[in-house]
Amino acid sequence: MPMGTKFVLTCRDVTEHATDYMENALPLRTRLAMRLHLFICRMCRTYMDQLRRTAALLRGHRLAAPPPEVEARIVAAGRLASRQHKENE
Repeated sequence: MPMGTKFVLTCRDVTEHATDYMENALPLRTRLAMRLHLFICRMCRTYMDQLRRTAALLRGHRLAAPPPEVEARIVAAGRLASRQHKENE
């Protein structure tokens, strides 16, 4: 969503801006649009609440690095998905 063109956000816009909203990294106009949408949309309020709870649970926990073979499989899958995406464009 180009930021100067609309003030009412869709649910998809909210999910795209959720992390920046939680980190107070959005411009004022977008923050206000997020607040408006969250005021009227129960589903997005629930979504944001789930994100906040997840972030709170993970805060302070160290995640163990995956074993090298798992990391290699993840990287290979990402590369394959990227190639497939480029081929389908």
